[in-house]
Amino acid sequence: MKILTPRVLQALERFNSAHPWDHNAHYHPWLLRQLPRRFDRALDVGCGTGGLARLLAGRAKGVCGVDSDPEIVARARELTGDQYAHVAFSVADAPDGLPPGPYDLITCVAVLHHLPLAESLACFRQQLAPAGVLVVIGLAREETFVERLLGNVSVPLNAVTGWIKNGGRAAPRPVAMTAVTRAAEASLAEIVREAGRILPGARIRRRLFWRYTLVWRRDAG
Repeated sequence: MKILTPRVLQALERFNSAHPWDHNAHYHPWLLRQLPRRFDRALDVGCGTGGLARLLAGRAKGVCGVDSDPEIVARARELTGDQYAHVAFSVADAPDGLPPGPYDLITCVAVLHHLPLAESLACFRQQLAPAGVLVVIGLAREETFVERLLGNVSVPLNAVTGWIKNGGRAAPRPVAMTAVTRAAEASLAEIVREAGRILPGARIRRRLFWRYTLVWRRDAG
């Protein structure tokens, strides 16, 4: 039995379009709680307009944000200005074109499903310094009943959250990245399997709003 009818879904979609919000930025506070208070070098893969990189700048000695889109990198530099001298943005393709590490932190928010999964995880592992942390906020293909149920539950919650975050007013869509929206091909089970092989001990959790999280800490030895 369908939880939400097509008519209800269409109404919610119209409402969400009028009250948009940044699903990825919603998880930034959670992401920061996974990190030490101070660290040296950080790499944000798929940095978009640089919002997360600027947050990381409060804890890191140096932050490198990379994105494959030259226009969005230019916008990130414009928004950052001279306020953060230790934050740099560059145009690069992941995983092969990333600036060389090692990094104490690598973040990858809503980008991994655009990249080759196994190759990217292996690259991130190689680029991490001993005791470094990898944090991924990603999208996975819905496969199980529970995943579809959470997806359906997220639809009305998405509308309520958008209403609250916008103070009940209509708002323009936030522009954090320009990559064309792409459906996730890998299921969460496939991601768990690959992460278990490449990143032993990685903590993966299914989340609301069509996201999952992955945290992996490299052995200090």
